[in-house]
Parts: sequence; C-alpha cells; structure tokens
Amino acid sequence: MGSRIHRAGGDGSGSGVTEGGRRHFGGLWRQRNFRLLWIGETVSQVGNAMAVVGVPLVAVVVLHASTFAVGLLTAAGWLPWLVIGLPAGAWVDRLPVRPVMICADLLAAVLYGSVPLAAWTGVLSIGLLVAIQLAAGAASVVFMTGYQVYLPSVVAAADLIEANTKMQGSASAAAFAGPGLAGLVALVVGAVTALAGNAVSFCVSAGCLLGSRPSVPPPGERCRRNLRKEIAAGVLLLVRDPYLRPMTVFWSAANFALTGYTALLVVFLVRIVGLSAGWVGVLTAVPGLGGVLGALVTRRVTVRFGTARGLLLATWLGMPAALLIPLTGPGSRLVCYVAGALVAYTGMGIGNIIIAAFRQAHSPPGMCGRVTATQRFFIFATSPMGAFAGGSVGTWLGIRPALWIMLGMAVASGSLLCSRGLVADRDLPGHGRSRPVDQQETIFANLN
Repeated sequence: MGSRIHRAGGDGSGSGVTEGGRRHFGGLWRQRNFRLLWIGETVSQVGNAMAVVGVPLVAVVVLHASTFAVGLLTAAGWLPWLVIGLPAGAWVDRLPVRPVMICADLLAAVLYGSVPLAAWTGVLSIGLLVAIQLAAGAASVVFMTGYQVYLPSVVAAADLIEANTKMQGSASAAAFAGPGLAGLVALVVGAVTALAGNAVSFCVSAGCLLGSRPSVPPPGERCRRNLRKEIAAGVLLLVRDPYLRPMTVFWSAANFALTGYTALLVVFLVRIVGLSAGWVGVLTAVPGLGGVLGALVTRRVTVRFGTARGLLLATWLGMPAALLIPLTGPGSRLVCYVAGALVAYTGMGIGNIIIAAFRQAHSPPGMCGRVTATQRFFIFATSPMGAFAGGSVGTWLGIRPALWIMLGMAVASGSLLCSRGLVADRDLPGHGRSRPVDQQETIFANLN
C-alpha cells in the first residue's frame, strides 16, 4: 500500500509535499492530473446540480406531474444503486477506471441531451423521464464509484484530506451555483432547454479525463478473481469494520429521510410557498453554499477536535437546524429555509469530507472500489425507498406534514453514530494502523 501511494502524484509536478515535509507553493494545484480531475468533476457537478432542480421542474411546470409522480421520478435516479451498486465496485476494481468513467460521462451526456429533443418532437412524457433517470442513474453509479478509486491514484496519501476538501468544496460550490443557474436558465429559455447544459457539462468532464494520466496502474491491470467472491469480500469487510459499519448505517438512515425530503422540496416551494422557477433555483442553491462552508472549515474542525469527534459534532449540531425548513412560508418566513438548510448542510459537508477521506485511506490495496460501492450501495439503496415514501406521505398527509416527518427522521439518524470507536476516540484510525495490508487475502481465504 505504501509503494502505491507514495508514487501517486508523479505527473511531472510532484506531490504537494517535499521529502522534508514542507509543502510546495500551490500544493495540489501544481499537479496537472489533479487539476484536470478537479475541473472535470466541478463542471460535471454543476450539470448534476442543474438536473436535480431541472428534471423536477420539467415534470411539475411542463408535464404538470402529481406529487407522487415527482417522488417516483426522484426514486428512479437512485434505483440503480440498488440494482448494480455492489457489482459496480468489483467492475471498477478490475477494469481500467479512467476509460470506465469517460464512458459513463458520455452516456449521461447523451441521455440528458435527449430530453430537449424529446420535448421539441412532442414525445416527452413522465415515463420517458423516468427511463432517462434510470439510465443516467446507472451511469452515475459507475462514475461515482470510479472517482473514489481514481483519486488516490492521482494524489499522495498525505494529501487525501486536502484533495477531498478541494473536491468537496468545488462540488458544494457547484451545488450552490447549479440550482440557481437551472432556475435562471429555465426562466429565460424554459425548463426543458435548461437540461441541455447538463449534457454539455458531462462532455467537458469526459474531455478532462481524456487529458489526464494517473501515476498508478489501474486495478484492472493487477489481478482478477471470481466476481461473486470479490463482491462478498467487500460486503464482509464493511460489515465487520467497527468504523465503516456505523458510518454506513447512519448515512443509510439519513439518506432515506433526506431523499424523501428532496422529493418533496420543489413541489413544496412551488405549490405551497408559491415561488417561481427562478426563486426555486435560488433557494435550492442554499444547501450547496452550506457545503462550501463545510469544505472551508473541515480542516480547522479536524485539527481542533479530531476526525472522529469532528464528525460527531458536525452531525449532532448541524442536522437539527433542518427542522426550521418546514416553517418556511412567503415573505420573511423564507429565512427559515435559508437558515435551516445552510446550517444543516454545512454540518453534512464536513461529515462527507471526513468519511470520504477515511474510506480511501482505510481500504486495503485493490479494494477501494468495492468498499466504496458497498458502502454507497447500502446508503443509496434507501434513496428510492425514501423518495417513494416522501411522495406517498406527501400525497396522504400533505406536503408540510411530510417534510416534518422526513426531516425529523434525518435528525434522529445522528444517534446511530454512537458506536464505541467513534465516541471514545478523538481521531479515526490513520492509514493502515487498524487494518493489516493482508486482510484482503484473509477475507478471500475465508470465502473459499
């Protein structure tokens, strides 16, 4: 594991750290491969953020979809995690990761580009949007899993926190700009045409990946085992790990509730609060701003409190603010949404960065893809169920009561982080200290 990581970043510019431990001026920005990955991922995230608002806007404003239909549309985007989430990790670990990510980008570009074409030819429907969401969701599963494997091949182990902070910060900035941009473009050219920008963003991401060259051979060039055993090894490792297991249980429960909330949000802001498409875009950009703030303060939080306690504090102090959101109304009551979303998503942004960096450093060699995909399988598998539940409860009890229920569940999920390892220690285990390098072989041996 050490030889693999210390060669990372060898793209001609060196890593961000000298042999004496001093940082080069510019740090990771001096690395061409990291810059290309960062640019491509940031532009792609802008497109994704536009789609989060743009697709429901098309359904609500253009197709006049019901609350349940919008929930079903949201669920379709997450359902592929339930279907291919586990094998995706094994595929990424055994295949050249960069070409896989490029193909996923190009597929997403074609899918989202087809929405304006379908509208202009008069064949756009809820059924077609659901099908596009399913296929685009499958591409997202593969890309997001591959990205987690690709990043450690671009930067050194000592730079993972910084790299994840920069990537999470730009993703949060994209999430901040994307919805507002989607609302603005929808206001100017229409909700359907706004989705064309999403297709362009995926093309830019693919182009950046084409220009990069990782310094570590892709996992697919090393070894291949039985696919079933590879998947089982990833599952067993995650289930047995005293740190990854509670993180996964927590985020699975939180994701169920937050996806149900997200499925209701556009309907709530348009039909209950009475906002236009432009204002919906502006307000739904607030969580992205919270993510940016989280990225900016993560390093200070981890230095001051430690990674384990920083994760707990960010979650337990940040997420309860989300209970302000159902109080949102016209005029001055919009501040309830702004304050609730800003504080809650700042805390979640800090938690995301800590968990992502820990997972990348904690995974044994050749297993990062499976660990990532297995964790995300359990987390995102709750998304379609959460979206379905949000749409169903919103139809049955009303939008505002459904928001109270979903966000109340999200806040309660923080209690699931009360495991012995996370509560007792100041920091999460460092690189390799809690996981022997040969544990991968031990798990495989137990499966034979």
